[in-house]
Amino acid sequence: MKLLDIAFKDMTRSFRSANALMFMFVIPLLVSGMFAFMFGNLVHGGKFNLPRIRLVVANIDHNAPRLQGGSNNIPGSLHANSLAELVVAVLQSEDMTDLLEVSLVPDADTARAKVDNRQAQVAVIIPADFSRQFADLNRQAELEFYQDPTLTIGPEVIRSILSQFMDSLAGVKIAADLAIDASLDQDYSLVGQVIQRYLEITQLGEDPGKDLLDIHAPPSTQANDNPLARIIAPIMGGMMIFYAFYTGTASAESILTEEEERTLQRLFTTPTPQSTILSGKLLAVFLTVIVQMSVLLAASHLLFGIFWGQLVPVGLVVIGTVCSSSSMGIFINSLLRDSKQGGVVFGGVLTLTGMIGMVRIFAMGAPFASGLGEMVSLIVPQGWAVRGLLQAMSAEPPGNVLLTALVMLVWSLVFFISGVQRFNRRYA
Repeated sequence: MKLLDIAFKDMTRSFRSANALMFMFVIPLLVSGMFAFMFGNLVHGGKFNLPRIRLVVANIDHNAPRLQGGSNNIPGSLHANSLAELVVAVLQSEDMTDLLEVSLVPDADTARAKVDNRQAQVAVIIPADFSRQFADLNRQAELEFYQDPTLTIGPEVIRSILSQFMDSLAGVKIAADLAIDASLDQDYSLVGQVIQRYLEITQLGEDPGKDLLDIHAPPSTQANDNPLARIIAPIMGGMMIFYAFYTGTASAESILTEEEERTLQRLFTTPTPQSTILSGKLLAVFLTVIVQMSVLLAASHLLFGIFWGQLVPVGLVVIGTVCSSSSMGIFINSLLRDSKQGGVVFGGVLTLTGMIGMVRIFAMGAPFASGLGEMVSLIVPQGWAVRGLLQAMSAEPPGNVLLTALVMLVWSLVFFISGVQRFNRRYA
């Protein structure tokens, strides 16, 4: 068929152009590859490693009452003669060695000075009456927590560990208090049984320093388990959409180029109907963008391990993006007098609309991205394409993706009808 022959000829011309290949394939993959290199520590399933936190402890509770039964009464493998020593033992336990770098100092001033001089991130000061305050059922024991004000993660980790441990001890204290109130004859053997039962139920009878903090990655809403893929996927998707619209406009520009070279006029003098010639050239635009997006989707999956989503949602996004980018390219070229004006379009209109459409990606994770940013991006077709791709990657219901794709098809219909009508009047 003549229509397919014309489309194949135009596609061949596009893929023979080094500049076209650069914009279609090399630049999107190169930009994404640069980000992959920047986050190279996450390649091949790398994991987040929290550096050891420098902690200094000052135990001033020297004359603390001894724990009943001494160290033999402490669960697990810890050894301590008082409650204050138990706190220190927990922080120095084997379960904490990968997370904490603990050093002991004799007094509170030295502990605070080490934090002020950046020799430690956090200081924990156990006051002189800490154990006695805890032993008194009517009083509350407190630890002093001193941190570097410029830090957040390290101090919060220490605070979490101490809070969980002290809450566990407070539970024992509450259980003892309730058991004494319930025992009319103050049978302390019964109190001991209650506390022992409490320890068994709450699993505090195991090592007190175990599982006080569990560090793990939050569950991802995307199907990409590789940390690198989660970072690169939106960037690669944005680049793919950004340059798909460039390709759509550049491919449609071949109509103006052939008009200037006088080859289009010669085609019109052949027996092939003018409508067939124009339809073949427009078909070439759609097919070129389809090839571009298919190659980029497959290449990014192989190179960066990106999983774009299920076949149907991704297919809907690709169809919507191909139609909207191609029809927008046809419409824009129908407004131009010659190919020389294409430079202004490429450098201005497409860049501006592309940047607006990628606002959600630029502001990823910020409140602006899901509110006003999304509304701003949807004033251009690129924004709808980005929205559809993010929906597919986030495994949103197919109905949401379908609605986005339908909006893109409406954009496409408006652009296509307007562009074809203008070309028909131009070459009537």
